[in-house]
Amino acid sequence: MRLYGKNPVLERLKSASQTIRKIIIRKGVNLENIVRLAREKDINLTHMPEDKFRNFTQGLHCQGVVAEVDKFAYNYLEDFLDRKDDELLTIVFLDHITDPQNLGSIIRSLACFGDFALVIPKHESVSITETVLRVACGGESFVPIALIPNLSVGLELVKKRGYWVAGAVADGGSSLLEAKILFPLALVMGSEDKGIRMALRNHLDLSLTLPMPGVGISFNVATATAIFCYEIFRQKHKGKFTCD
Repeated sequence: MRLYGKNPVLERLKSASQTIRKIIIRKGVNLENIVRLAREKDINLTHMPEDKFRNFTQGLHCQGVVAEVDKFAYNYLEDFLDRKDDELLTIVFLDHITDPQNLGSIIRSLACFGDFALVIPKHESVSITETVLRVACGGESFVPIALIPNLSVGLELVKKRGYWVAGAVADGGSSLLEAKILFPLALVMGSEDKGIRMALRNHLDLSLTLPMPGVGISFNVATATAIFCYEIFRQKHKGKFTCD
């Protein structure tokens, strides 16, 4: 696989440099931090002429740097659960999300908040691709991601381990602005056209709806996930963070 762009490559160098096989930099581009770290970690560096680099990247905007990396390594769902109570992550289950742009944006948002993990199904869903990694902008280095055969089985497992399960629904749920969220928590987000499948709704302890009094359109799933996860972050860490 390839990572495109300064931030994805830099974050991978910092967090998982052992997965990087080679870094290719366009000649004339100043990337001192990446070059220094790559040399410190003894990673192969290649400087490529501009025309050859453009062909190599097929014209993608990548700020003059590409890293060839190992195939993405998923976590096991059980890895998220085998933690001390005060270290448990909030787990986001994505149901039938097929757009790599949305998945990449969700990973980036979860990385910004911290303390989140992600679960995606093997079937009828996008997996971690080069496009996803490009949009995630390095976020995959900070969000553990599990790929599982069946989301229902996964939700049953987290409930047995003491998790509450909430789901985002378009209508009829408790207002996100008023609901008290209980932890540890798993959040289920469905596709924009179909929402959460009924088989998964049966596992929900709490249905949450985002009030939208404006015009009659809705957020895409990436934006909605960011909003729901911000409120989860806010309630989980209330009083712990200040903005200077």
